[in-house]
Amino acid sequence: TPGNAIRQAMLDFAAQFIGNPYVWGGTSLTEGADCSGFIQSVYKQYGYSIPRNSTAQRTAGREVSYEEAQAGDIICYAGHVALYLGGGRIVHASTPRTGIKYGYATYRPIITVRRIVG
Repeated sequence: TPGNAIRQAMLDFAAQFIGNPYVWGGTSLTEGADCSGFIQSVYKQYGYSIPRNSTAQRTAGREVSYEEAQAGDIICYAGHVALYLGGGRIVHASTPRTGIKYGYATYRPIITVRRIVG
């Protein structure tokens, strides 16, 4: 489906920024972004407008269960968001110390999973 192609392209795009800095309040994929700025900037690249902060992103799109989560969905935690890669993995602007990195979706309790694409 077109949605799957967009999701895969988004993940490939997001992966280019692994190792880049975490900057509180930032939305630059190269100069630095915070968790929600990273997600917003990746979606924006594909023409999707989503809210700027993690609290607002928790209500974007529609809710799906973690069991139904697909690559490209937004995993929402308390005060944090990540992009789901599939297979229990995420990519996120994690902390100022670690920057943008891969991780595991269940490393913290998940509040909700939001689907924007498809």
